[in-house]
Amino acid sequence: MGSGAITGYFDVAQIVLYGFWIFFAGLIVYLVRENKREGYPLESDRSERAPRVKVLGWPAPPKPKTYKLRNGSSVTVPNDKRSAQGLAAVPTAAFPGAPLQPTGNPMLDGVGPGAYADRADVPDATFEGLPRIVPLRAAGGFGVASQDPDPRGMVVVGADGLVGGRIADLWVDRSEMLFRYYEVEVAGAAHGAVARRVLLPVNFSRVAGGRVKVKSILSHQFGAVPPTRSPDQVTLLEEEKIMAYFGGGTLYADPARQEPFL
Repeated sequence: MGSGAITGYFDVAQIVLYGFWIFFAGLIVYLVRENKREGYPLESDRSERAPRVKVLGWPAPPKPKTYKLRNGSSVTVPNDKRSAQGLAAVPTAAFPGAPLQPTGNPMLDGVGPGAYADRADVPDATFEGLPRIVPLRAAGGFGVASQDPDPRGMVVVGADGLVGGRIADLWVDRSEMLFRYYEVEVAGAAHGAVARRVLLPVNFSRVAGGRVKVKSILSHQFGAVPPTRSPDQVTLLEEEKIMAYFGGGTLYADPARQEPFL
């Protein structure tokens, strides 16, 4: 037998290889189980009445585990917690997995690209415990680089080419050192409403030609952007709803967007 051989059929390298395969298979099973701490058990749409058929899959979700959070609170997952959101949509056909047809305002009802998660209704915090995303007026030491255009004062143009508001301030992420939102002052006089300020995600906009252009929603839809409770803070849940509104607009802002290309 050669060097490293145990028998005529096994050697050390072969045993190490088999051991690695077993370890890697166990790692995959562990990661899949940990991935099921949230969102499981699934509820099958094959069952029309409660209690619905629960789908666990293989491997099954892990046992509940309690995590202590930095703010002193704790969360236990999995916990079978149900979302308080109602489904404002109905299937377009009778077969399982059929597309959903919105029944309300899909940009606000959390349907399709406008869906959002029930995150905590508290502001995200920096390592020091300060609110992470705040307007420049509340963030000393932050500003717009001299090499970049300052969007403050620029008009905001919707997908219809009309003005929907004007940039009043910028909201900065103090942990990542970048701008997350534009604060838009929406003029409501034309619609008989009081002017208000809403947040526009930077990723849904583009600064060009001295204007801020938005393709996801129309000019008159800026006034319906989900608000924030505080003028200088935004919670995780509020961020979800704001992003969902603009995400939903990519499909539902104009009825023509839901039609086929051909």
